[in-house]
Amino acid sequence: MAEWVSTYSLVACDLERGQWGVATQSKFLAVGSIVPWAEPQAGAVATQSYANPRYGPEGLALLRQGLGAGEVVERLTEPDEGRDERQVGVVDAGGIGATFTGSACHEWAGGRTGPGYAAQGNLLVSGATVEALAESFESSSGPLAERLLAALAAAQAAGGDRRGQQSAALIVVQRDGGYAGLSDTLVDLRVDDHAPPIEELRRLYDLHQQ
Repeated sequence: MAEWVSTYSLVACDLERGQWGVATQSKFLAVGSIVPWAEPQAGAVATQSYANPRYGPEGLALLRQGLGAGEVVERLTEPDEGRDERQVGVVDAGGIGATFTGSACHEWAGGRTGPGYAAQGNLLVSGATVEALAESFESSSGPLAERLLAALAAAQAAGGDRRGQQSAALIVVQRDGGYAGLSDTLVDLRVDDHAPPIEELRRLYDLHQQ
């Protein structure tokens, strides 16, 4: 069996800025290569736990068709024989969030949704990690990337991944918002293996903004 992506993530959007993104941290090498997916004007997806990487591109394809977050989650999980071990979060083009935690995910595992976000985690110290993700996002303002980074830090302070830290990632997309106005990728940063990955992700983001 593949290694479990014991992870917490926040999938979120800023409809006024036309931005969608994902921030994630895990005791897993290169979490950014599996968990986060986003497309402007469509939505964003995080796939984790005993992750099904196909949830990313398939989820974005469904969102591109105009399906809502809840229906996307259903379309992804219902035909998947491994769904009891999966976890997925989705935010759609309208800012609606949906999250799914399979019954066989390792405790603590669960999720929470609210306006513009879906927060989820598995193999966590406690549910306080997901609550911190949600509460940080709900109480923050400013650029989406900043809010996502702040939520990761709050989640880690609340307990984080039960196994510890290793990697983190941040992706934010906006139509023509990237390099020279010729890319939709506003931010795409990864820390694949680092003792305090969230701090390193913040350092890279600060360099990115210079």
